[in-house]
Amino acid sequence: MKLLVILGDGMADLPLEALGGRTPLQAAHIPNMDRVANDGRNGLARTVPDGMPPGSDVANLSIAGYEPSMYYTGRAPLEAAAMGISLAEDDIAFRCNFVTVEKGIMLDYSAGHITSDEGQELIGALRQLMPAGRIYAGVGYRNLLILKSGAEAVCTPPHDISDQPIEGHLPRGKDADQLIGLMEEARPVLASHPVNQRRIAEGRRPANMIWLWGQGPAPAMPTFQERHRLRGAMISAVDLLKGIGAYAGMEVISVPGATGNIDTNYDGKVRAALDALLRLDFVYLHIEAPDEAGHEGDVEQKIRAIELFDSNVVGPMIEGLRSHGEPFRVLLMPDHATPIILKTHTRDPVPFAIMGSGIEPDSVERFDEVSAKRGGYGLVEATKLVGMMAER
Repeated sequence: MKLLVILGDGMADLPLEALGGRTPLQAAHIPNMDRVANDGRNGLARTVPDGMPPGSDVANLSIAGYEPSMYYTGRAPLEAAAMGISLAEDDIAFRCNFVTVEKGIMLDYSAGHITSDEGQELIGALRQLMPAGRIYAGVGYRNLLILKSGAEAVCTPPHDISDQPIEGHLPRGKDADQLIGLMEEARPVLASHPVNQRRIAEGRRPANMIWLWGQGPAPAMPTFQERHRLRGAMISAVDLLKGIGAYAGMEVISVPGATGNIDTNYDGKVRAALDALLRLDFVYLHIEAPDEAGHEGDVEQKIRAIELFDSNVVGPMIEGLRSHGEPFRVLLMPDHATPIILKTHTRDPVPFAIMGSGIEPDSVERFDEVSAKRGGYGLVEATKLVGMMAER
């Protein structure tokens, strides 16, 4: 049996007046996802345990079968693993976003989706300011800083405060002064850098501040094979998912041209997933674009991202699996909701559908938040989903 998770990050949403009271999933043309729902069994999954932040880190750990209360130490250490950065016992990893702040307002959590090449130049200019120079360029606006302290600070994800004043959301707690000091020291270096001068001249948003958050030490967790008796692979453009795969001992597959945005290399990801399933039992295929559109509050872009996910990923993956000729099961879902009106994540249960060999269909015909409530699985904890897929 071949098992596949196809995950559209942040696809779930709330009803929107602009869509006549429908969600983006309900408004989008998604014949392939609807076919999965119609041919399979549906339900709602609780991906974020009570008392934990509704982040992609917590949600995807849950979906992969790892209880966040036992294995979650922070987002940044997972990303460090993806970047090949080993953390010592006393290291604290921080996510280091490039952001655009104007007149004290968090204008853009991604600095206008700054490119990775531009980000590398800026990180190089900041290295001399950082303790031991342990700052690392990631993908686009997503970077990493390693410190020997800072765990005792409360930090806010920048995408949680889009269009809001940063005052009141800066790090607070015992180690806050150090973190705020590094963020402030970076400002003049960024302001005068040619990368930002060029971006401003071209009418693009500058990366005029770094934002530290998501900190934690290295986690310890069993491998995916130990936990599920399955040999698995992770395919994603973002370091967070790659890091989960790395700590889980999965094969982490990087696809050229995979960006984490709507322009990602869909075909390359599909081909990589199908190739991996020829030799492995399980593939976790993650697409980031719907979440990015949700954070930007762009309903048209979110619908487009969902439709591209449907046509360029879900459809080709199902056809590819069928052409392999082996029994298979597919789990289709988002990790969390990223409502357009909020521009950040929520902890609402999300729709899911499992289709394939031996799965008895229910009466649901469409893949969306409302239809899933009538599904045969009901409400389940996301940590049980891989086990449900693998049941004989």
